[in-house]
Amino acid sequence: MAKKKKTDGKLVPAVSAPVKDQPITETIETNYMPYAMSVIVSRAIPEIDGFKPSHRKLLYTMYRMGLLTGQRTKSANVVGQTMKLNPHGDAAIYDTMVRLTRGNASLLHPLIDSKGSFGKQYSSGMVCAASRYTEVKLDRFAAELFTGIDKNAVDMVDNYDGTMKEPVLLPTCFPNILVTPNFGIAVGMASKICPFNLAEVCDATVALLRNPKLTTDQLLDIMPAPDFPGGGYIIYDRDVMRQVYETGAGPVRIRSKYVYDPKANCIDILEIPYSTTIEAIIDQITKMIRDNSLRDVTDVRDEIDKEGFKLTLDLRRGTDPDALMLRLFKETKLEDPFPCNFNVLIDSVPKQLGVAEILGEWIRFRSGCLRRELGFDLERKKEKLHLLLGLGRILLDIDKAIKIIRGTEKDADVVPNLCEGFRIDRAQAEFICEIRLRNLNREYIINRVNEIESLRAEIADIEATLGDEIRLKRLIAAQLHEIKKKYGQPRRSEIKDVSEILVYRKEEHIENYPAHYFLTAHGYFKKITDKSLRGNDIHTLKDEDVIISEFDAENVSELSFFTDRGRVYRCRGADFPTCKASELGEFVPVLLKFEDGEKPVYVRCGSDWPDDRRMVFIFANGKGVKIPLSAYRTSGPRRKLTGAFSTVSPVVAIFEEGKKPFDVMLVTSNDRAAVISTSLIPEKSTRTSQGLTLVTLKKGTEIRSAFSDFEDRFESTKGYKKLKIPASTTLLAEKDMEKMQLRIDF
Repeated sequence: MAKKKKTDGKLVPAVSAPVKDQPITETIETNYMPYAMSVIVSRAIPEIDGFKPSHRKLLYTMYRMGLLTGQRTKSANVVGQTMKLNPHGDAAIYDTMVRLTRGNASLLHPLIDSKGSFGKQYSSGMVCAASRYTEVKLDRFAAELFTGIDKNAVDMVDNYDGTMKEPVLLPTCFPNILVTPNFGIAVGMASKICPFNLAEVCDATVALLRNPKLTTDQLLDIMPAPDFPGGGYIIYDRDVMRQVYETGAGPVRIRSKYVYDPKANCIDILEIPYSTTIEAIIDQITKMIRDNSLRDVTDVRDEIDKEGFKLTLDLRRGTDPDALMLRLFKETKLEDPFPCNFNVLIDSVPKQLGVAEILGEWIRFRSGCLRRELGFDLERKKEKLHLLLGLGRILLDIDKAIKIIRGTEKDADVVPNLCEGFRIDRAQAEFICEIRLRNLNREYIINRVNEIESLRAEIADIEATLGDEIRLKRLIAAQLHEIKKKYGQPRRSEIKDVSEILVYRKEEHIENYPAHYFLTAHGYFKKITDKSLRGNDIHTLKDEDVIISEFDAENVSELSFFTDRGRVYRCRGADFPTCKASELGEFVPVLLKFEDGEKPVYVRCGSDWPDDRRMVFIFANGKGVKIPLSAYRTSGPRRKLTGAFSTVSPVVAIFEEGKKPFDVMLVTSNDRAAVISTSLIPEKSTRTSQGLTLVTLKKGTEIRSAFSDFEDRFESTKGYKKLKIPASTTLLAEKDMEKMQLRIDF
């Protein structure tokens, strides 16, 4: 309702402003896109220097505070100073600082030297202390981030309130983008850059400087894989790694390192994948123990101490530690992929780049920084040369210079008189005037003038470097060699070829024995051993439940459950616990995680799906179809297959046909029946086909049941046999009706 306003002492309804319709595309463009671009460009995606704005502002603040040298300062002090550049809360700034510290163990080369508790990257439970308790300074390694920053190497811009200047990028003299890991989630895109070994990155960059057409395989020979601070084994698949290097996207699988202590009968896990935490692994193993699916482990505990990471598993007597670890590698995060996604901002444009492309962009960036730095030095040297040339003129007649100065009455006239007397410009005259009286001697002036030749040589060298791309690249390479020499470290993540890696195969570790299997109409499934079945073969079932399928197989046999929703769920007999005939068994929908109301109607035993066998489906609407068994063959171990058969009409029965056809008896809801051979049922290649009509049905009737073992169920089947389809049905004999009434359909 529109609000009322007062006019001439009376309240009258206010007229609402008309609402203007705005197209959704215009709304997105004007309201959402600026926000999205701000997140992408100014917050979440790293730039070619390897930093996001929050990192850059923090490190530059510490640099301006003089924390490259001297003592550490309280973290709270740094956080407060950083807020002059980063207008976010102190908690966000401190969280950024924590990941860059030596104490957090997130980086191969920490940028911040720390004192106090900063938590650990491999533990979500170990949190950092408050900023008022911890102390920090820049690590010695961080000096390489600021080389040339005071020589105009990068652009400087105003901070958010225009009171300070800050760098657009840091002039890193090594490819920090590939050394310092970086994760960010923007709007519509994300970035996840893994760390590489510094020495290998420097070697690869030098190789690319020498040969810009370096192939991916040549790059892989120099820098074979990422290197993670947490160590572990990198499972090396060269084809997958080539994909990561070329596209900037793909998984890098990392496997934990462990040792077995035979005296204590325990496994000590010493290194875990960089992408997980000790708490996540403990939760997974604890759940397996609680669910009784991991019986070889009696206890799992966190034993992290001042010596470093350790996760201990206590084992039952007789457990094979290597076989157990293979299983845990498969079923827990003790082996975990690092999903690479090399999204980088290049000139404020997000791009997904491969490793060689990133190094190429960094070389371009670093060349620009070095040119600006050399240009800065060149201007300063030219200025100095100009001043020394003026000083050289004084050498010709020092007494004349003194006489001019002494003979000048006004201070303001000294510089003009020197300019006129020696034919020098004002800057040279000012320089001469600033020389102390004690330095106006021939020795001082000659020594200064002698610098002219060395300055000219330095200027010529800088100009030659700026004019020669090869010399500039040699200078970059020399800096990289020096950094490698000073800070290079051996790899922490050991590389293991995928061909050397053992993979856990569940069937190889399952105890095998013969068993009897029973499926009931209500969805209960029993696995009973020979010994148990001999002791008692009387089954306990729920009211109105019947056994619809029974067969003999092994514990490792593959089982395929066909459901009334047209799906197939696959598992192994070992997934079901053994039970006695007097027990109800396992409820299949719960164990295999069926959808609500879904129930099994048929179970097939066997992992082979031969071409010469077929599945036969009978539907309530009188139709039937045969589907080749090969249609259910899958390339991988899929647990669930949808679209297994048509769901247009409810399925009444499912059979499997071999090389020879067999007879099937179809019974309708109005007590009529027909026996037809499966050879009459059409075969279709499409799994969801309904096939053809098998029997003609009166309106309101349907097929109620179908049997392949009907010989013992009826007095005689002679009158029901049909030779073609669609077949007419025959009224069941009275005795047959009585037998049908005794059978409870499912």
